[in-house]
Amino acid sequence: MNYFSSDFKLGILGGGQLGKMLLFDTRKFDIQTYVLDPSDEAPSKIACNKFFQGDLMDYETVYNFGKQVDVLTFEIELVNLEALTQLENEGVKVYPSPKTLKGIQNKGVQKDFYAKNNIPTAPFERFENLDQLKSKINDLQLPFVWKCTEFGYDGNGVKIVRQASDLDTLPNVECIAETMVPFKNELAVIVVRNPSGEMKTYPVVEMEFHPEANQVEYVICPARIDDKVAEKARAVALKVSENFNHVGLLAVEMFQTQDDEILVNEVAPRPHNSGHYSIEASYTSQFENHLRAILDLPLGNTDSKVAGIMVNLVGAEGHSGNVIYENIETILGWDGVTPHIYGKKQTRPFRKMGHVTIVNENMAEARRIAQEVKNTIRVISGQ
Repeated sequence: MNYFSSDFKLGILGGGQLGKMLLFDTRKFDIQTYVLDPSDEAPSKIACNKFFQGDLMDYETVYNFGKQVDVLTFEIELVNLEALTQLENEGVKVYPSPKTLKGIQNKGVQKDFYAKNNIPTAPFERFENLDQLKSKINDLQLPFVWKCTEFGYDGNGVKIVRQASDLDTLPNVECIAETMVPFKNELAVIVVRNPSGEMKTYPVVEMEFHPEANQVEYVICPARIDDKVAEKARAVALKVSENFNHVGLLAVEMFQTQDDEILVNEVAPRPHNSGHYSIEASYTSQFENHLRAILDLPLGNTDSKVAGIMVNLVGAEGHSGNVIYENIETILGWDGVTPHIYGKKQTRPFRKMGHVTIVNENMAEARRIAQEVKNTIRVISGQ
């Protein structure tokens, strides 16, 4: 099929920043794009050929949107699975497939999948709701990690429970209680795979988290770990990918334990925050490779050209309203520093508003500059 400068149409469910960055590459290749998002102010609206506003969880909305395109992908997992399944049955190519998404969308199902397929992961127990968990709290070892099984994102839906009273503020929804892992590092590996079975992995990255918001503050590539640990992490990521039989990108988040074992935390079947550095630092960005994969084109080189560090730009505490990027002119004057602004007009505390990539041949220097960037630019609100 001729994808370029043709009548071919690619549909994207979700029009947030991931969709906007994916659209950069569809424009580069002159591929027609249709986007569906609940918000009329979605970041992707300015970059697609046709934009549709609608509920991603509504069957009719997703089905009618999907009937207009040749290949359908998504930038968020919370989409109507029944509609995707019906579209696939009617000949629309959906990547990743509804079957893959079904095993990932619910974190409890996802954890069961790891256990069934002998994929190393932290011990856990599933509960139908918070009340059931409370009734068995004496059987659980404190502290543990509480996770809601659906609708969690960017640190929402995750809480460390240190005492029984910590449960009082949590919603009464299906959840899991996961053993806390004493880890050295939080790592991630992005796997890219096309329908023909070609697979590649990006280098292992290291993630540094904000202690309060449970959000990634820095992504460091390559991870500052032993080569043997990196090889093990990539091997585990490939096993996860093969078992899910996914097409497109699969971001595999992991823990490196104190004795250098690798445990899978969770996965995302789409472009991911841990791969944003690749826009500047890699031969082929994660977004271009996702596009290549879902169109069954040859995959691009996943190696890095240079050390890369990503700094997330999130809304400053105490600021809600029209966004201002304070001191952005300052960081634009520094070599190897590239800001990406997502296009969200309203900021609020800890909302992801953009990111900054720092590239440098010297990793230590890149990390120093990343700290300077973090200390200099602020996402605040104006009048």
